[in-house]
Amino acid sequence: MPHFQLPLSLVAAVLAALLTAGLILITRPLLLRHAMASPNARSSHRVATPQGAGIAVIAATLIAAGGVMLFAGAVDVKIPVAVFGATLFIAIVGFADDLKSIPVLPRLLLQGLAVAAIVFTAPDDLRIIPACPLWAERSLALLAGLWFVNLVNFMDGLDLMTAAEAVPITAAIVLLGWLGETPASTMIVAAALCGAMLGFSPFNRPVAKIFLGDVGSLPIGLLLGWCLLQLAWHQQLAAALLLPLYYLADATVTLFRRLVRREPFWAAHRTHYYQRATDNGFSVWRVVSEVFVLNLILAALAIISTRTPQIETQGMLVVIGACLVGFVMIRFSQRRSTAA
Repeated sequence: MPHFQLPLSLVAAVLAALLTAGLILITRPLLLRHAMASPNARSSHRVATPQGAGIAVIAATLIAAGGVMLFAGAVDVKIPVAVFGATLFIAIVGFADDLKSIPVLPRLLLQGLAVAAIVFTAPDDLRIIPACPLWAERSLALLAGLWFVNLVNFMDGLDLMTAAEAVPITAAIVLLGWLGETPASTMIVAAALCGAMLGFSPFNRPVAKIFLGDVGSLPIGLLLGWCLLQLAWHQQLAAALLLPLYYLADATVTLFRRLVRREPFWAAHRTHYYQRATDNGFSVWRVVSEVFVLNLILAALAIISTRTPQIETQGMLVVIGACLVGFVMIRFSQRRSTAA
């Protein structure tokens, strides 16, 4: 791993954090007038709160990552143009949905276009399972990416929740890049997104002064999904599963529960495990803290999995992570006698 990439990643993180904080301070007064999120059936907040901080987060991420990669261009760090373009596109879709709700089917089609732009423009030699036909693998990656983009949006329903997920994942990807498990461009984008989420966090801490909105959660899901896909393409599938395992489990189990009960899965609700936790007496800080610590443990397991070539050991680490996630979800689903 060339020595310059870690310092460049740190520069991208710091620059993105400062840009995010500054842009939020500039845009929040405008969002207060035009982009208020009123409480609904899904909400954890009780008063109207401005949304749209994702504009600052995504702008800062792309500016910081792009600027650093342009600076490092002479040492062969290429800007992933398709990823940047798809991120901007899906952010625009999210912003339009924030202002005036887009029907489910057109929204999914537009999100699918953004995911497809990343998946189908990747080099053919990037494979997860070489024995699988390329068209089949890429089609499955498209469906997985579309689900991941939406589950990040579904899980963005509590103050600091998305930061508690994105910061450990992106920090782990930076470390894995330093260890040579991801390309330099992935490492730098992850560092920029990590810094942007840290810059956003003071404004989103309970009780939040501003929310990400779909303009933030959708492109964050896209960027995280791309980073995880890069891990899988570089034969680190266990790490790619472990890093987002809590989000994957909570969102997917909740979806199947709603399908089994024949509930309209596309409608707003409060049945995710992290939402049930607050209804069951857990404070917002307690929920977010437990998810953050869990994600740090999952990140450690993911890094360990890349250091061992034995498939059996990697599988055991995934099982351990799944057990930890299951334990937290069971805790969240049970009522506490007093609020934490």
